[in-house]
Amino acid sequence: MGLGTLLRRSRSKHGATGGWQVSGLPREAGILSAEISDPLGQPLPGVEVTLTESDTSRRVLRATSDPYGRVTATVPEGRYALLGTVEGLSPLHRVVDVPAGAAAPLERLRMETGGQPELPKPGVWVFDPPHSAIRFVARHYGMSNVHGRFTRFDGGIRVAERMEDSYLEITIDASSIDTGNRTRDGHLKSADFLDVERYPYLHFASSKLTHRGGSKWTVQGTLTLHGVSRTVNLDTSYHGSVNGGYGEELRCAAFSTAELHRDDYTLNYGNMIQRGIVAIGRTVKLELDIQAMYRTEEMPTPPE
Repeated sequence: MGLGTLLRRSRSKHGATGGWQVSGLPREAGILSAEISDPLGQPLPGVEVTLTESDTSRRVLRATSDPYGRVTATVPEGRYALLGTVEGLSPLHRVVDVPAGAAAPLERLRMETGGQPELPKPGVWVFDPPHSAIRFVARHYGMSNVHGRFTRFDGGIRVAERMEDSYLEITIDASSIDTGNRTRDGHLKSADFLDVERYPYLHFASSKLTHRGGSKWTVQGTLTLHGVSRTVNLDTSYHGSVNGGYGEELRCAAFSTAELHRDDYTLNYGNMIQRGIVAIGRTVKLELDIQAMYRTEEMPTPPE
């Protein structure tokens, strides 16, 4: 079979030239291909690429550029917003069209040097729960993921003159766990897992903040869960501070992740573990998406 029978030019439904048609693709799917370089034009590996539908804002892809700075994926036909992020460089934004049954023209994208977000003002910052979230992801029977969140929590950070000397504290109501299933939530609250009657709260207190460059920090501290305390590192991205919200108050934001090991906190699921049945995976990914307000006498009270 000749190359001409495998590839031919097409046009997407948005009117852009569609690149080369490819046989064997799912119906109404196309191929996105991007080549990302650094400010000097060299291939840039490790770029986190997110693809979001322009019409619905639904995320359809999260990938990382390979050692040659390339990302290639098969996605539904359509128009997408592409976001590329990597430490030390400004975020990359592009709109790309992916035609059905074809490989879109190669996107050659160059990232530029970016500045570091200004650190939060020294003082006390209080979490704003309506604009924050504490989520987790755990494997279920080794086949799929269970997504959940805690709906009641509070906390804050005391920012020191030297950011590394700051202190973060979080308290989470264990009974507020929500996975979207009442039966499962009841089981997670039981003595088999969180045992909320005996251990009503999860608590985190920081002991060390380490700047890793750019907007990246590591927040080391102690997490107490199910009556057991263990050292945990929060991999944190600081997003900066702005005036806005309820009354143009000063607020800042950050996103943190951590991996918890269920066995470290004696969450062994009773008799099912003894019978060799593992319903919940041994690791749980924790995500903290936090906005905090600078505490003053005029600081508004977040709505319920």
